[in-house]
Amino acid sequence: MSLLLALLTAGGPLLLLSTGIMPDAWCDRRPATLRRLVTGAAHAALLSSIAAVAGFLILGPVDRSLGGIEIYLDALSAIMLLLVAGIGTVVIRYSRRYLDGDPGQGRFFRWLALTIGSVLVLVISGNLIQFTLAWMATSLSLHRLLLFYPERAGARQAAHKKFVISRLGDLCLAGAMLLIYGTFGSLHFGEIFADAELHARHVAEGLSPWSGGGLFWAALLLVFGAVLKSAQLPFHSWLPEVMETPTPVSALMHAGIINAGGFLIVRMSPVMVLSPTALNLLATIGAATALFGALAMLTQTSIKKSLAFSTVGQMGFMMLQCGLGAFSSAILHIVAHGLYKAHAFLSSGSIIDIAKASWVPTPRASRHPGELPLAFAAALAITWFTATLLDVTLAEEPGIVLLGAILQIALTYLLWNSLAGQIGLAQILRGLSLAILVGASYFSLQVAFAHLLQGTVTSIVPARGLFDWLLPVAVLVAFMGVLLMQVRFPGDAAGRLWQAAYVHVHNGFYVSTLANRLLQRFWPAPRHPQSP
Repeated sequence: MSLLLALLTAGGPLLLLSTGIMPDAWCDRRPATLRRLVTGAAHAALLSSIAAVAGFLILGPVDRSLGGIEIYLDALSAIMLLLVAGIGTVVIRYSRRYLDGDPGQGRFFRWLALTIGSVLVLVISGNLIQFTLAWMATSLSLHRLLLFYPERAGARQAAHKKFVISRLGDLCLAGAMLLIYGTFGSLHFGEIFADAELHARHVAEGLSPWSGGGLFWAALLLVFGAVLKSAQLPFHSWLPEVMETPTPVSALMHAGIINAGGFLIVRMSPVMVLSPTALNLLATIGAATALFGALAMLTQTSIKKSLAFSTVGQMGFMMLQCGLGAFSSAILHIVAHGLYKAHAFLSSGSIIDIAKASWVPTPRASRHPGELPLAFAAALAITWFTATLLDVTLAEEPGIVLLGAILQIALTYLLWNSLAGQIGLAQILRGLSLAILVGASYFSLQVAFAHLLQGTVTSIVPARGLFDWLLPVAVLVAFMGVLLMQVRFPGDAAGRLWQAAYVHVHNGFYVSTLANRLLQRFWPAPRHPQSP
């Protein structure tokens, strides 16, 4: 039965990869044929993934070799397998109409199948060599999709920047792989995790210190590999610029591929907890990126750019969760963000029509200054009550509680906005009901994912020092500042400081401009033959 389960797990990725072996010339001559092949392969991959996950729930994990392919199916890979296969199928179906009539649609479907197939291989990989090869193949296939319109200068510049950053990430992952092999004597996930868990328990119980000399550098390289892959500050600037690519590519990239860095950290969590310094660095970078993305998103006038900076911020949250040891929370974040962002990009063309059709209450001429503290107190009560009800505590789950506190800030804005129009009992009850539903759903899902991933991601969290408590406090204070900015801006009441900073925030503090200049100076992009 384990052989059948391994075949079901590997069947979907192999079907998609097999449709990408045709040359570009053949693909463009027979786009309808290739489109049908890729669509059929995507549906088959989704069905085989569902069957594989069902088999996993019945038979348990699978860890075996299948014709040179190492299959590692556990709760983590099962969740990601369903997510990637589902989003990939939706994107491919959407692309059939979106690219209809485009002369390059055959080539597009070929590279789309290769990209999705590579991501699926990555999530089911059983050793670091296969994982690293799939990691690189995903990036290289995506690069061809980003250059689908190579005559566009903006597309070439953004794709070139992403290419350089991704190659640096590849080098980090390859270096980490070599150091992990030197430390554990194996590249197989099962053997690495068992050894790492044993040493982590010994350290936690004070039985013996960890003596792996190369582990710190391996963990540090894993952190930088994840940071480079998931568009963390200051390596994020390519993400808001890759808007010349077709919308389905944006949806796939923001909903799936960008999450690979977080998946890497969670997959290697038994190794990561052996290096608290690396986790602290990851948490710091994630916190800075989350705050930066949230600020930049507020100032964007382009729907797609706003979504892109939203992704930057969300990836920062995910890395912050990983750095705090809330690995199951990070996977919930990946799933929720992937589903939301895929829908957001694929429906971005209808945003204006939806906004026109929406009813917006007429705001009151003036707001009572006590409304914001009242909304904050109500949000605090809702957050505290739902966390207590589900037995989520700060001492045991600091990452979940921190994100719950940031959720409380979002609920404060939701409740404050519900009082923007003429206040009535029905409106107040509607706002409170929605806030309670959001708070209860958040903590319920966190508990559910912690249960689902129990025994898959490490449950050992390194001892916490002063830094581990100061960082969450700093993050909360910063996001309270963002809330106050949202409340006061836009409008005549906006503070002078925020008005003066608006242009700088809108331009992402010019990180992208500096990155473009450095790249042009040291590694200029090749010119397209059609460029003047």
